[in-house]
Amino acid sequence: MSDAAVSQSTTPPSAPASATAHGYNFAFLDEHTKRMIRRSLLKAVAIPGYQVPFGSREMPLPYGWGTGGIQVSAAVIGADDTLKVIDQGADDTTNAVNIRRFFARTAGVATTMKTSQATVIQTRHRIPETSLTEGQILVYQVPMPEPMFRLEPRIHESRKLHALGEYGLMRVRLYEDIVRHGAIATTYDYPVIVNGRYLMSPSPIPKFDNPKMHMNPALQLFGAGRERRLYAIPPYTSVESLDFDDHPFAIQKWDAHCAICLATDSFLDEVITDDEGTRMYVCSDSDYCGERSSATMADVARTPQSDQSSPRAPKERV
Repeated sequence: MSDAAVSQSTTPPSAPASATAHGYNFAFLDEHTKRMIRRSLLKAVAIPGYQVPFGSREMPLPYGWGTGGIQVSAAVIGADDTLKVIDQGADDTTNAVNIRRFFARTAGVATTMKTSQATVIQTRHRIPETSLTEGQILVYQVPMPEPMFRLEPRIHESRKLHALGEYGLMRVRLYEDIVRHGAIATTYDYPVIVNGRYLMSPSPIPKFDNPKMHMNPALQLFGAGRERRLYAIPPYTSVESLDFDDHPFAIQKWDAHCAICLATDSFLDEVITDDEGTRMYVCSDSDYCGERSSATMADVARTPQSDQSSPRAPKERV
């Protein structure tokens, strides 16, 4: 699976050999565990949206901090892969930095902050704004894989509902939102139907990202370590968000733009800048914001040169 992930012609600098820790298996997990996870992933890819059980292992971080995603990444990553890790869209948060450093030390793989250069991207609660390509693998950290656990807490009953394709409970919950608020109030972990069959939790990503899952050319893998479940969305698979004819699915919109790169088409985070409650909005995806800012600065730098080089028309004498 790692061979399929290598599709980028540009190879970023690899992690220094001295930074690789000795005494560990490649990517921490033993080979038997990796084969077990890969077999479960193959079944998950063959049945899009279906939750496949697997034997989750103890990891050097507590449950809820990405143990499922780390195990999936460890099972699919290869020595030639390039890893990117984001948390809420940012590369520099504590969770993202520690996981990236973990794989750099235990696997010695190259790491990057550029979405376009990565072959394996592990994410918590966001999908990158930059469009993914064939050969890339997007690994989601999932806290709760069962989309109906708040409606039907009995696991054996929820499995029956999945087997029969009876998802009326979820539609009733969305309808109750419309009755109470006049619109569907769910803003994250918005339920989707995968390949026209299984109801799936897209992980706690904002519903702004749901359309990116539809017909995505990248392989999308989901890992829930605490719940011991895996599921997947193969490339170019239909992903439809639940809605109604008179209340179609709609993403969030802002009456503002990013204060750094001026983007209006990305997911924005609201930031309080002072004690007076002054607000500003910035892109959640730090790589996307940086790329736009660099492009804007390059355009500004080129503009004066073009003005100086262009000949000026002679002034007419009166």
